[in-house]
Amino acid sequence: MRHGKKDNHLGRTTAHRGAMLSNMASSLILHKRITTTTAKAKELRKYVEPLLTRSKEDTTHSRRMVFAELQNKESIKELFGEVAGKIANRPGGYTRIIKLSAGRAGDNADMCIIELVDYNETLLEAKNAGAAKTTTRRSRRGGKKAEGAAAPAATTEATPAPEAPAADAASTEEAAS
Repeated sequence: MRHGKKDNHLGRTTAHRGAMLSNMASSLILHKRITTTTAKAKELRKYVEPLLTRSKEDTTHSRRMVFAELQNKESIKELFGEVAGKIANRPGGYTRIIKLSAGRAGDNADMCIIELVDYNETLLEAKNAGAAKTTTRRSRRGGKKAEGAAAPAATTEATPAPEAPAADAASTEEAAS
């Protein structure tokens, strides 16, 4: 029985797997985005997210704990400098896995891109543009004041249904054909 064995060993010994994840985590921190197989990316996410959480608190102890995992001074400087400033207000979920459509050329392995969330400029720009564009949607009926004043008139006089939705329905039927 395999109760409690949730880690994917990736066909490697413990030492090889630890070294590989350490190197991949350093590359992810330095380059902000790497391309790898989906299985490795899922394991890397479990490996690197606790390190990113630890980098929020810049103490000697947290630096030593992260250095014990990564063994790379440049990635530690980058992690506790620039990266920690960007992820300071994020409550987790620091990485994003984007699956690629084509498999790897040699063995058709599922490939993906794993990246740090706060460093994808195209998605951040789209999010900011969407937030700036958002306005309050207003009803054409006029709100509560106009509705209360128009209530007696509405009971004596029947209003015809607007024709705009009917025209839209006809155009969607034509588009579906």
